[in-house]
Amino acid sequence: MTKDIRQNVQSPLKEIIERQEAEPVDLPIQPPLPLLLPNSGLYAYSAPFPTPVPIPQPIPIPIPNPDPGPQFDQDLARSADTDNLDTASAVIFANEDLRLDVDGHFPQMRASGRVSGLLVAEANWIANVAKTGTNTYEGPIWYKEGNVTLIPYTKVKIQVSRTILSPTSATVTFTGAGTKIRVFQYKSRYFRQVNLEFDCAQGVVPTLSYVTNSHPNRPPGLPAENLTIANVYRRMGFDVTISAGANVIPIAAAGVDAKWSDSEMHDAMQVHWSKFINAPQWALWTLFASLHETGTSLGGIMFDDIGPNHRQGTSLFVDSFIKTPPVGDPAAAAWVQRMIFWTACHEMGHAFNLAHSWQKALGTPWIPLANEPLVRSFMNYPYSVPGGQAAFFSDFMFRFSNQELLFTRHAPFRFVQQGNADWFDNHGFREMRVSAEPKLALDLECSRSSNDFEFLEPVVLHLKLKNVSDQPQLVDEKILTMTEHMTVVIKKQGKPARQLLSYAQRCWKEKQIVLEPGKEIADSLFLSVGRNGWDVSEPGRYYIQVTLHLEDEDIVSTPILLRVRPAKGYEEELIAQDFFTDAVGRVLTFDGSQVLDSANETLEKVVEELPDSCAAIHARVALAAPKAINAKRVELDGAGITVRSSAIETSEARKLLSVLTDKRKAAAATLGQIDYDYYYNRFRNLLQVAKSA
Repeated sequence: MTKDIRQNVQSPLKEIIERQEAEPVDLPIQPPLPLLLPNSGLYAYSAPFPTPVPIPQPIPIPIPNPDPGPQFDQDLARSADTDNLDTASAVIFANEDLRLDVDGHFPQMRASGRVSGLLVAEANWIANVAKTGTNTYEGPIWYKEGNVTLIPYTKVKIQVSRTILSPTSATVTFTGAGTKIRVFQYKSRYFRQVNLEFDCAQGVVPTLSYVTNSHPNRPPGLPAENLTIANVYRRMGFDVTISAGANVIPIAAAGVDAKWSDSEMHDAMQVHWSKFINAPQWALWTLFASLHETGTSLGGIMFDDIGPNHRQGTSLFVDSFIKTPPVGDPAAAAWVQRMIFWTACHEMGHAFNLAHSWQKALGTPWIPLANEPLVRSFMNYPYSVPGGQAAFFSDFMFRFSNQELLFTRHAPFRFVQQGNADWFDNHGFREMRVSAEPKLALDLECSRSSNDFEFLEPVVLHLKLKNVSDQPQLVDEKILTMTEHMTVVIKKQGKPARQLLSYAQRCWKEKQIVLEPGKEIADSLFLSVGRNGWDVSEPGRYYIQVTLHLEDEDIVSTPILLRVRPAKGYEEELIAQDFFTDAVGRVLTFDGSQVLDSANETLEKVVEELPDSCAAIHARVALAAPKAINAKRVELDGAGITVRSSAIETSEARKLLSVLTDKRKAAAATLGQIDYDYYYNRFRNLLQVAKSA
């Protein structure tokens, strides 16, 4: 470990970078340098002469999707009229590349390519491949994107020609809808290029490497080496270059408080990043600073979602929680070095549009993705896995997950390239202020064994906040009721994510309560509808995740998956046209209305025509609530504003609410146990009279 690096703040940044990369390793077990270049890498083909033929128009062609590739929702069928068609060979000034991923670091056994040409939209494809002979790989194409008329094929066979030391070319035979043979010339052992620039705020020294055997808590098989950030991304598949334009940024750029806001970092990036342009490019700026304006709870951030070109800038905050090792850690300095190094790689991963490991299914993913809450990846939080950071680093091999490597190596380049696809688009989710050792845990769950919901059934979930520390914690009594202090993300599979915006924001008197170790508080969450309209309505699968924003940190729930079943018949589909409206949403949210007559009529129709449905239970409660009290109604007439009080409709209210006793189990399952208990206690007198009668 470098011991004097923090004292040498006046050294040129280039000298500091070179010194860190030359850090010695105590154990002589560094991985040997490869003598032979692998077959994996980038290959390219260019058409020698243009062919003046009509440019094909994009026509979607569904494609088969065999295991073990990602699964898609749509029905997949093969086009029947593309036999013997070589559309790509007719493209003017055609260029193609091939990315073969079968050996080297973390091989994914994939091949992918891009076809482009003059005045024609590009196309991308990915295949799963297996080795079928010496330097030969074959498999099905399972992913197509863009102008898919350029790639009507369904299978590839790749034969690599090589010298003793290096591949020279790859002959690719495309089949399945005609045949095309291409000879690609070997270009690089890397799939893509990227330039990294590391700047630092005045008084801060960047941490760009970590000696992997410097902390005793590590996997037994982890090679001992001085691992640099550049090599982490080279193993991801990038030909990394380091910018020579590194700068030390005057602390005045952070404002008078010397803490950085997102806008201050964005301004500093434009001024000090030697390669800054307002356009997509394979380049990334990383700032090492002291603290963000939010305080010590934020260790790093991909701050750049300001302006038209996202994901070009990240920042690390070396004086945040990541500089505080656990009490009694046997190698405290190495722990800090490792945390800064991990945080840097993590935040830079976001700039490649990588989501957190547990949030893959949120955002707008490029393909359907599965969450990986337990994976040992740079994109996971070490302190979020069971056993905390000690368990994480005991298994962590300083790498990205296979799902993440598939994306960065093979997804269409615009999804990955810095400054191209927007953050939260085609992968990704925003950074949270999560504590290294959280004292509270947030759970999101259904009030029944199944997460399946009927069509038209409003979705009610339970939020539970638990003290997972060994000390009592003070929390606000209404913290789970104040939706303005939480972010609820609803992601329907195949659709962009939406944020639940509640109809009402309430101002509660603050009242702190003591939450003892192991104890929890709970409340209900009415999920289906808000100011955005109906967020959960169509049949399909939905991922739900909630973040609770406390004063100094964010508590993030584990995502849960819900499924809304299809309509049972034409009758439900017909009612849905009137049910999924703003008026009905408001009546269900606020437990009734005396003035939204059209919504009440729709709910009455649900009770009458779908009496055994879960939606009818919700409708009964909403219709009964105003009838069970002397409800006030504001009216405007010739005399001005008048407040009138309606008479209690005891008989009608009792009839509607009888569902709470006659169908107790079903009512508790769909309303949620918390809301069921609330309604039962609220209308206890009516229900007891009904029972005695």
